[in-house]
Amino acid sequence: MRCVILQPSYIPWRGYFDLIHRADVFVFYDDVQYDKNGWRNRNRIKTERGAAWLTIPVPQRGIVSAKIPINAIAPVGNAWPREHFEAIRRSYAAAPYFDEDWIRDLYADPPRLLADFTIATTIEIAARLGLQKTRFVRSSQLHATGTKTERLIGILRELGATHYLSGPAARDYIEPQQFDDAGIALEWMTYDYPEYPQLHPPFDPFVSVLDLIFMTGPGAPRYIWGDAGTLSP
Repeated sequence: MRCVILQPSYIPWRGYFDLIHRADVFVFYDDVQYDKNGWRNRNRIKTERGAAWLTIPVPQRGIVSAKIPINAIAPVGNAWPREHFEAIRRSYAAAPYFDEDWIRDLYADPPRLLADFTIATTIEIAARLGLQKTRFVRSSQLHATGTKTERLIGILRELGATHYLSGPAARDYIEPQQFDDAGIALEWMTYDYPEYPQLHPPFDPFVSVLDLIFMTGPGAPRYIWGDAGTLSP
């Protein structure tokens, strides 16, 4: 059984959904420390002026120093859902598969906590991409303890995983020997995806997956796991 453990992110890029596609169980790592200026509360969309950030406002002071977990962060203010909806609508109204009603519903009544919103929207986007078989779990619902690699292995053991699939950025802190000792195969993801039509060139591969969905519609999976993305031991 293959497992992925990843922090929840806001309307992630297509590589995030490739990991979901390859996982039997996908764990939202929601009770680790919030990382400022990461992907927890922001992502990029394409506009006629280039890539633009959509950022959910969160408290600016004390988050990092107080080591507040991701699942305890609450957005600030109530204007951002409407602002983000309008920004997406303006940018993608001309896209061939833009679905205004779906986006309006996505932002209509966001939960109070950031992670509750980003996790729910990620699961909904995954369903729109046809990902129905992956089981979703939140790390805060599990009982594993420890730090970094030790806790990852604890989560994998609790879930009965035999394989752990990780993005390449984790090579800096994961200790492969601990996976060998635990009898869990460690696999690394390599991202290599084809270009697809975008409204405003040049092509930007690192924007939110919403861009791909609005531009290619039912063909979106072909540009994620159809003919790209590889694994290495």
